[in-house]
Amino acid sequence: MSTTNMATSSNYWEDLRKQARQLENELDLKLVSFSKLCTSYNSSNRDQQTRDSRSDFAGSFQDNMLVAMTTELEQLLANLTAVNDKMAGYTNTPGASSHNAALMHTLQRHRDILQDYTHEFHKTKSNFYSLREREDLLGSVHRDIESYKSSTGVNNRRTELFLKEHEHLRNSDSLIDNAISIAMATKENITFQRGVLKSIQTRVTTLANRFPTINSLIQKINLRKRRDSLILGGVIGVCTILLLLYTFH
Repeated sequence: MSTTNMATSSNYWEDLRKQARQLENELDLKLVSFSKLCTSYNSSNRDQQTRDSRSDFAGSFQDNMLVAMTTELEQLLANLTAVNDKMAGYTNTPGASSHNAALMHTLQRHRDILQDYTHEFHKTKSNFYSLREREDLLGSVHRDIESYKSSTGVNNRRTELFLKEHEHLRNSDSLIDNAISIAMATKENITFQRGVLKSIQTRVTTLANRFPTINSLIQKINLRKRRDSLILGGVIGVCTILLLLYTFH
């Protein structure tokens, strides 16, 4: 009966790990898409500021996509948090005490991944809202200028200087956005490489824990090779001494 309970508990733990890995993979893909959508939104928003009212439909569509993706990411993070909580509860059960160290190591790794994804999501969302507020402010200034030009019909020197300054600001803002996009793409690449390295490290650790006899066998082989090297060196030394004695006598 106890064997059956242990097998059931082991299956329950493996099911939780599968759910956690699946949610982590979905979050990784969604975060990359979310970052790209935020970047494309800002770029298209700058381009649409000088177009007619038909651009409002495209902006509304992108707003709906951002809201939907934000909600989906928040739900995925909540689901992954719930799975981690279940895994934490499992480690406290009496049947898991014999493997508690390995279980806690696995649980901590999943918690670290959840923390990284949560931080990345909030950072991307915060950067996006900051950029959008700045774009709205610049767009408002641009609309005020256009309204002033259309109402007065006067293109005096002061207005031209103001427009030039505004254009310089927009160009600088575009350069900053491009630099941010490059930095975000670089960070995505580094995050992906870090995930690959973590996966390799986990597999190596799992193999070492599952097959401890392999480490013992490798150590014995190394000891035997070292012993054989010493014996061979001793034989060569003795033969060399005998050869020198024979040569000089």
